[in-house]
Amino acid sequence: MEPMSVTIRDRADRCPGILRPWPAADGLLVRVRLIGGHATAAQLRGLVAAASAFGDGRIRPTTRANLQLRAFPGTDGVLDADALAAIEASGLLPAPTHDRVRNITVSPQTGIAGGRADLRGVAAELDALIVASSVLPSLPGKFAFVLDDGRGDLVDRICDLGLVALDADTVQLRVGEHYGAIVPLAEAARALAELAERFCSARGTGPTAPWHVYEMTGVLVDPVPADPRVPAASGPLPFGDVPGGRHLEVGDDGLDAAGVEALFTDVDEVVFTPWKGVFIPAGAQA
Repeated sequence: MEPMSVTIRDRADRCPGILRPWPAADGLLVRVRLIGGHATAAQLRGLVAAASAFGDGRIRPTTRANLQLRAFPGTDGVLDADALAAIEASGLLPAPTHDRVRNITVSPQTGIAGGRADLRGVAAELDALIVASSVLPSLPGKFAFVLDDGRGDLVDRICDLGLVALDADTVQLRVGEHYGAIVPLAEAARALAELAERFCSARGTGPTAPWHVYEMTGVLVDPVPADPRVPAASGPLPFGDVPGGRHLEVGDDGLDAAGVEALFTDVDEVVFTPWKGVFIPAGAQA
C-alpha cells in the first residue's frame, strides 16, 4: 500500500449521517450506516418507502457499503420531522448519538463462502462496543474500520483501524498504514474499540484535529511487521455468479422500490459491497 500524504486539517469533518445530512443542490443528502453492508428486507423496504415519500425514491450504495438517500426536505441542515421519522422506522438508526461513527466495512462473503474466519460476529460485537462507548461519538465521520476475513478482498483498502484474519482463530490488527498486534479472533473487537478510544484521546480537539489515524503526527501504537500469512490483495468481488451467491452491480443510479423487491425473491437479507454492488446469498430463504 502506498503511504498516505499527511493532510493538515482546518475544520471538523462534515461527513453526512441521518441526523446531520449534507445540503446538496437537490435537497438534503442522508447517509445510512450498514454494519458490514448487511440489510434485511424489512429495513430496505422501510428505507425505500422513506425515499419514495420524501426524497427521489431511490437508495444508493457507497464505497463503504453504506447507503445514501437524496433530495430530502429540511431546514438549516436538519431533516423535517416526518422524513426523519420515516427513516427511523426502518430500524437503521439504532444509536442516534453514534449515527456517523458506525463505519465498519467487512469482506461481503464472510461466513457464507470462502475466507479464513467468519467475521460477522466480530463486526456485530465491534458495533455494540462503539455504541456502548461514551468516548466514540467524538470519532470523525470518515473514520473507517475495515475487516478482511483472510481472502484479501479488503486487505489493501485504506483504513483507520482494522484486521486481517490469519486463520480461523487469529487476526492481525491494522492501525493506519501499519500492522499491529496479532490477537485471538475472540478479542479482536474489543482491541479495535480500545484503539479507537485511544485515537479519540490522542487526536485532540478543535478544527485542526486529525480525522484519520494516518494523519497523526505520532504513532497510535508501535508498528509490527506483517505476518507472513497476511494475504495478497485479491481485488474486488466480480459481478455475476460468485461463490455463495450472486454479486449484482447497482451503480450510481441506485435502487427504487421495484429494484429492492427484486433482491428478495429468495432471501431475507443481502449484503451491500464496497464496489457499489449487492451480494445476494444463495439458499437463505425468506
